[in-house]
This record gives sequence, structure tokens and C-alpha cells, in this order.
Amino acid sequence: MPLTRLKQIFSRRKLPRDLRYEDARLALESRSLEIKRELAARTDAPPETLYYLAGDDDASIRTLVAANPATPIQADELLQIDADGEVRSELARKIGRIVPDMDEGERRQVRDRMLVLLEKLAQDELARVRRIVAEEIKSCPHIPKRIALRLARDAEVMVCGPVLEYSPLLSDEDLVEIVATTRVHGALEAIARRRNVSAGVADAIVATLDIPAVAQLLANPRADIREETLDKVIREAATIEAWHLPLVMRPSLSLRAIRRIAVFVSRALVDEIGRHHHLDAETQTWLKARAQSRIEERPVEDATPDAAAAAIRKAFAAGSLGDDQITKAASLKQKGAVALALSLLCAAPEEAILRAIEVKSGKGIAAICWRAGLAMRTALAVQIFVANVPVDTRVLPRGGVDYPMDEGEMLWHLRYLGVFG
Repeated sequence: MPLTRLKQIFSRRKLPRDLRYEDARLALESRSLEIKRELAARTDAPPETLYYLAGDDDASIRTLVAANPATPIQADELLQIDADGEVRSELARKIGRIVPDMDEGERRQVRDRMLVLLEKLAQDELARVRRIVAEEIKSCPHIPKRIALRLARDAEVMVCGPVLEYSPLLSDEDLVEIVATTRVHGALEAIARRRNVSAGVADAIVATLDIPAVAQLLANPRADIREETLDKVIREAATIEAWHLPLVMRPSLSLRAIRRIAVFVSRALVDEIGRHHHLDAETQTWLKARAQSRIEERPVEDATPDAAAAAIRKAFAAGSLGDDQITKAASLKQKGAVALALSLLCAAPEEAILRAIEVKSGKGIAAICWRAGLAMRTALAVQIFVANVPVDTRVLPRGGVDYPMDEGEMLWHLRYLGVFG
């Protein structure tokens, strides 16, 4: 009978739908790599079988066992010290999904062992393993706070970023301490993107004068920025163009703040202040007069189309073309320079970029900027100042910062416009 059963398995090249203990034993004895892989992925495989496969010489089999939610905790603990990073990555993904959903009704011993396993994976030598843990538990309020803090203080932004941005376990005191001590590029931006940023945390971010982080903070409509803190930003903002657009778009600006901002931003942004904040005609006239007198007093910059295009090409060749330069070109209404920049960054025909601009496609422009690796605030600047997208059809940042469309919708618009095949 066993021999007959083994022949049946081989003839089908797959395990039976209803797996019996005897089938699993014969599959192991067969030494067939294909059948062992299928067995390693089966959630109805006997725990003893999965534990045995956790020690298999083939890393692909151990990876399947690591990903299998039916694998016993003893095998998971063995896989946590596996030499293969892909095995540990799959284990991290599984444990990161299981632990947040475990409730108090789970057996205490199993839950405690799972938490120990999660903590060890959060300390893995490979950043990609730690990143997977961070992504899986970033929004979970039911894990030990020490794990969230360890990940939040990680030396890699791919690890600390998700936790700093989303974790409900981090107090304002924790965040202020991390702002003061972190040296990880991008960590402050992640904190500035949090759904709610308290006034104390906002004060700490502004105190660093970290340009990208303060720009993200200004763009976050749910960030509580005190009037005196905003005054500090405005005092420094004249020479920091990355702050101009998010300052102008900042909700509930006082008239005093608006007048101060109008002193240094471009004429196009002065116009946008009036529209965005629904200022009365008298105030708008005053702002435009101030902007005009400032322009007349300032030496005229070399902003001819040829010079602007040359600057874009030079920056692209140097690998420095990005949000700040494109936002500046957009605010100066340099359509040709902006189209060229987006064309270079997307490796797409310039005609396709211009088509999106000419038809005032807010979604198309947002998708193009996403494809170019630019921030959503840059996409908004292109919509406002270059394409003149009507207010009611503009694509606005989600949460003040993020792109509001998913990848599938982005790709649809890119294909429709001929930017991406």
C-alpha cells in the first residue's frame, strides 16, 4: 500500500487534496524537491513535518515553511536564526502579521514566545528584515512599546520611518527626544507626516530648521503649529524656496502672516494666496502691489526659456534635479522647463508631458510627477502655476502630503497620456 500511494503521488506530481499524515511521510521519503515545496506550503501539513522541513538543506523549502502560518512556534524559533536572509524575511512578514491580531485569549506561553520572536526579528542584522517587521506593526497599538521604540530609533530610515510616521505607541515625549537625537536622514520628515502632530513636536521639528522636514510639517494640515513657531519659519523662509508653496497653502493663515509671506514669495504664489485664502479684493490688490514693487526693485534673473532649459539639463546630468528646482520653475511659470524636467525624469516624450499640461489634467500631472519620483507638493505646484488646472479639478495631497491615487490608477493615466507604455 505505501508503495502504491507513493506512485500515485509521483504520477500526479502533487499532493492529494485531503492530506493525511501518511501522505506527508511518504512525500518526505520521496526526496522530490517539488513535492517537498508543496508540502512546506500546505497549511494542513502535520506540525512535525513542517518542523522537519524547517531544517531542510534547500533554502526555498525553508522559506515556504517560514511563510506558512501553520508552522509550529518551535520551527519558527529555529528559522529565526536561519543563515538565509530570505527565510528570515518571510518569517518576519508572517510573525509581524500574526502578533498584532493575537488577543488575550491566546495561550499565554505561545503569545509570549511570539513576542520574543518578534523582538529578535526587530533586531535582525539585515535592514530588510527589520523593515518588514516595521511595516507590519507600524500601526498596531497592541505590541510592547519597547519594540516600537527600538524600531523608531533604528539607523535605517526604511525601518524607523514607518514606525515614526504611524505608531500610536510613541508619545510626544518620545517623538521630541527622537527629533533631538536622530541622525537618520528622513526621520524628521516621517514624524512631520504623522496624522496628528502636537504643537510641542512641531516646535521641536522647526527648531532643527531641517528643510525637508519643515516643508512636510507645513504641508500637513493636521499639524498643530503655534503662531510664534510659524513666525520663526516665516523669518527663515525668504531664502528657502522649498517652504514657499507649503506656507502659502497652509490653512488658516492670519492676515499678518499672509502679508509677511507676500514679501518674499513669487508673484504667482501671491496670486495663489489670494485664491486659496479667499482674501477680499482690497487685500489682494495690496499684496500684488507689494509683489510688483519688490520685483521692480530686484535685479532681473536670467530666466529666458533657453537658460531655464539649460539649467534643467545641467541639474539632470549632475543627478540633482528634483522637487526644489521644479517647484521653482513652476512658480515662475516656466512651462517649457517644467515639461523638459518631467520628460527627463520619466524618460518619456516631452510631447506627452505637454499634452497633460495643455488639457489641464490634474490626475495626469499628479501621475507624471509620481512617476518622476517627485513629492505631491511639486505635483500641486505644476497643476497650479503651469497647467492652470481649475480649482475644482485639482488633485490635492492626501493628508496634506501623500499622493491620493493608488498605483493602478497612476499607471492608467500614464498609459492614457502616452507617458508609460
